[in-house]
Amino acid sequence: MNFFYTLFIASCLLLQGALNAGGLSSEYYQIEDNAKQKEEFIREMKILVDKGNDEIKKDREFITNFFAKAVPDAFRGLNYANVGYLISLRNKYGIESLFDRDEYFKRIDVIPTSLALSQAALESGWGKSRFAREANNLFGHWSYSGVGLMPQNRAIGKTHMIRIFGSLQKSVNSYMLNLNTNDAYITFREKRLQSRNNGKNFGGMEASKTMGNYSELKEEYIKMIKEMIDQNNLLIYDK
Repeated sequence: MNFFYTLFIASCLLLQGALNAGGLSSEYYQIEDNAKQKEEFIREMKILVDKGNDEIKKDREFITNFFAKAVPDAFRGLNYANVGYLISLRNKYGIESLFDRDEYFKRIDVIPTSLALSQAALESGWGKSRFAREANNLFGHWSYSGVGLMPQNRAIGKTHMIRIFGSLQKSVNSYMLNLNTNDAYITFREKRLQSRNNGKNFGGMEASKTMGNYSELKEEYIKMIKEMIDQNNLLIYDK
């Protein structure tokens, strides 16, 4: 079978899967009261955000235990299984040196819940956007693989597609990994580490100041995040 035809069929199947099972719960889209719908969006999204952060916490716990044992032993007598898992984390979080402890701790850390909730609401139109409902894409992630949803009104010469996720959870996890690895969010990670080292809470308001590279709107986008957090009292989820 021709390779490009096979790729086309696979793309269609992936797209069809998203079309059949995208977006939030069916109950959510049936809510007519706007305030209640927002409450339900936050409730459903917080479950996803908490689960994503729990996975990050497990990775961080492993790193903490690994280096707590490896450093005093001068990295002698390492467990092969643990080294294998460390390699998987190095690849996942884009860390150059296998034993760069500081970089692991800088990148493997949780995302402020209020920040994730506010950006999900902004980027997906409270889960009602075409991208969210047809591609499980909550955070406006693009793809250049040739597979995805064609953006409406895409400018001539542009080649990006809207990335399709198999589930909303995968969209959330991808968003978190993006903030923890992408060079555009170095300041985010540095500020978060600084707060942790100083024993301070790194909440959504502080984190929002580092999100200028997330959107072409730059400072206006930061203002939008802050307003979303403030107007919907999202900071309560950072405690």
